[in-house]
Amino acid sequence: MKIDRSRVMIVVRAAIIGLFVGMVVSAFRYLVSLVLTFWKITYLQAHQTPWLIILIIVVMLIMTGLVGWIIKPDPMVNGSGIPQVEGQLMDALEVNAWSVLWRKFTAGILTIGSGAFLGREGPSIQLGAAVGQLWGEKRGLSKQNQRLLIATGAAAGLSAAFGAPVAGVLFILEEVYRNFAVATWISALTGALVADLVASEAFGLAPVLQLPHLRLVPLQDYWYLVIFGLLLGIFAVLYQRATLWSPKLYTPFSKIPRQFHFGIILLTLLVIGYFIPQTLGGGAELITGTAKITPAIMILFGLLFLRFFGSMLAFGSGVPGGIFLPILTLGALAGALFGQALVGMHLMEAGLLPSLMVIGMAGYFGAISKAPFTAIVLVAEMVGSLDHLVSMALVVLIAYLVVDSLGGAPIYESLLVRMQLPAMLAKVTGHLEEHILVVAPAGQLGNQQIRAINLPNELLITRIVRHGQTMLPKGDFVLQVGDEIHILIDSGQFGSIWAKIQDLNR
Repeated sequence: MKIDRSRVMIVVRAAIIGLFVGMVVSAFRYLVSLVLTFWKITYLQAHQTPWLIILIIVVMLIMTGLVGWIIKPDPMVNGSGIPQVEGQLMDALEVNAWSVLWRKFTAGILTIGSGAFLGREGPSIQLGAAVGQLWGEKRGLSKQNQRLLIATGAAAGLSAAFGAPVAGVLFILEEVYRNFAVATWISALTGALVADLVASEAFGLAPVLQLPHLRLVPLQDYWYLVIFGLLLGIFAVLYQRATLWSPKLYTPFSKIPRQFHFGIILLTLLVIGYFIPQTLGGGAELITGTAKITPAIMILFGLLFLRFFGSMLAFGSGVPGGIFLPILTLGALAGALFGQALVGMHLMEAGLLPSLMVIGMAGYFGAISKAPFTAIVLVAEMVGSLDHLVSMALVVLIAYLVVDSLGGAPIYESLLVRMQLPAMLAKVTGHLEEHILVVAPAGQLGNQQIRAINLPNELLITRIVRHGQTMLPKGDFVLQVGDEIHILIDSGQFGSIWAKIQDLNR
């Protein structure tokens, strides 16, 4: 029997990456939790010891300076980290793996652990990708094999962060890498499983979100799931647009250097932590607490507003931290709010509220990320129950279609597009010129998704005009004959790039 040694080597490398990523992300996860617990206890003690507020402010000033010092030299450390990984796998961004690894790790502990409405999953994915990249570079592997290890490390990072190995693999295949080759999924699955074993050894086998008394939604009640899906879709578009707009929240503070905007977040956390410390952090404890004792409608509405605005404020600052868990928290709160409204109208049993929170998490994340399969599997793994697959699928599908019909793009893809222009400007040899290409009837561009076209990396599609309407050039956008594609091209490389585009359009 002939053994395929290449497959064996892929599995061995992936297992090594999974082991290291599991250790790194488990340490990150533990330290974030430790720092967050410290802050919550400190805020509670401040009620008995008022002078402690002064000490808290001093510590916050020190933290602001420290975070600024860590993140300033490397812009790839800022934000979630998922768009950066996606850009790496597309060969659109250059990343210094060691710089990202230590800077994201240390700064992430301070920012996420402070209680800001940020999640650990995005940074965990980027930390995993950095480990994979470092291993590939040290072993002198080819660019192709390095990309495979980056994808493997990213899947392992999400797996260790949430105890969700299958969702970790799906997210990388569906949203980040978009490569379903056998080598890719074998490597990603191996790394995710090993990382999950390491994290399970550290944190136990209990699901990350243990919700009580999950019951199936009766079939005769599915009509309100349709309404819920429609509402979640509208809410998802609002979140997408608010997230892309969120850096403008800091326009009034433009005189403060960007790397020190974390201090503004800390001041808001001081108020929130003093009065309602249980709302701090990514939101896992808030989800489980709400499922056990669901607050009244007005309190839920207040929590939803607070978490939404707080997430925009935190993410808009650009500090290390993800939106994965904050999105799930908003989905859970939306489910609880919708459920309480139905209970108040005697249209639903109160015992179904935790189930509606689970469905809300999947629907909201699936619509915002436009990664529906990942959303369903992720939530199922996080709550430790497969009972709600059908109801989650229904809500995810409806919310996804609403977002699609309203022109919403995958949030991480949109963030990557926003990052690519500055990177492109830094490499310009002449100056950027905008050119318009009209999709020809006989060419290879018509009836094709943008991501499926082998376009040169040196160009950037800024917008598409169809029948006078401007549209966002997202990856799953299908071009039609007659579309006007507006393209930015470096004038110094125009000749060779334009020739390649014209060949595709003939």
